[in-house]
Amino acid sequence: MKFGKLPNVDLVDFSLPADPAGTQVTLRRYAREQGNLQCYIGATGWSMKEWVGTVYPAGAKSKDYLRYYTQQFNTIELNTTHYRIPTVDTVQRWYAESVADFQFCPKIPQTISHSRNLGIGEPQLAQFCESIRHLKEKLGCCFLQLPPYFGSDRLSLLETFLAQFPTDVPLAVELRHESWFARTETVERLFEVLEKHSIAAVITDVAGRRDVLHMRLTSNVGMVRFVGNGLHPTDYQRIADWVRRIQGWAAAGLSRLYFFTHEPDNILTPTLAAHLATALQELPQIDTRGPKITSNQNQHNQFTLF
Repeated sequence: MKFGKLPNVDLVDFSLPADPAGTQVTLRRYAREQGNLQCYIGATGWSMKEWVGTVYPAGAKSKDYLRYYTQQFNTIELNTTHYRIPTVDTVQRWYAESVADFQFCPKIPQTISHSRNLGIGEPQLAQFCESIRHLKEKLGCCFLQLPPYFGSDRLSLLETFLAQFPTDVPLAVELRHESWFARTETVERLFEVLEKHSIAAVITDVAGRRDVLHMRLTSNVGMVRFVGNGLHPTDYQRIADWVRRIQGWAAAGLSRLYFFTHEPDNILTPTLAAHLATALQELPQIDTRGPKITSNQNQHNQFTLF
């Protein structure tokens, strides 16, 4: 993930902003009545030969990577759907090869997200939804990643798209253009639109764009994209802050949270994901799981959370 990356992060203030008032209102509105926060921790792909012998068993074959991935992680930011609409046969294979508690979070195809009119009036969205519905109970939350040039002047187009989006398909939206966050009234109008349609606002934690770390929950589902810096010490310090924030959201009644860890080339992602999962598993009111790293090599020093 290149968006917001910096060559040096030593001087970045990585502290998490306080939750805006709207997040607390949303949490009160959607607070779960029973059970725990279901926290799903994942990466961006399973085709990682570099994980064989650490995340995947020694000698694992590529045809089995998906099965091993779902045994380790419990969700995925499914980037492959960004580039093509999967066939029904492909989706049914994903379903069959994944474990029972796994959740797929497919990215909306770029033929929709990066088109002039978000594909309104065209067949791609219906085709995409028809395919991914075959994930059945393993369909987590789809993810609309709008391009950096999609500015706040296109809010009415986004609202039209959301109004037509199938209500049986969960959706989160990530916005990148600076104009969305430059003025309070603009970002508040955006969140009002997302709340109206029960759409999650993606929260992105990346070094070079702290404005997209808005901490605004707009539905009973949260989605966080955490961009690390090669297991720099600040990666672990940031995870410690996130653990505390997630603990607060769990206590306040958030139902589901999807948390995607990004590291350069995806190679070190499982290490950070495992670190997060271990910390969350020690807390009440949170159900989660994460990868178990089987390598006997410590590639990086581990840092305590607190």
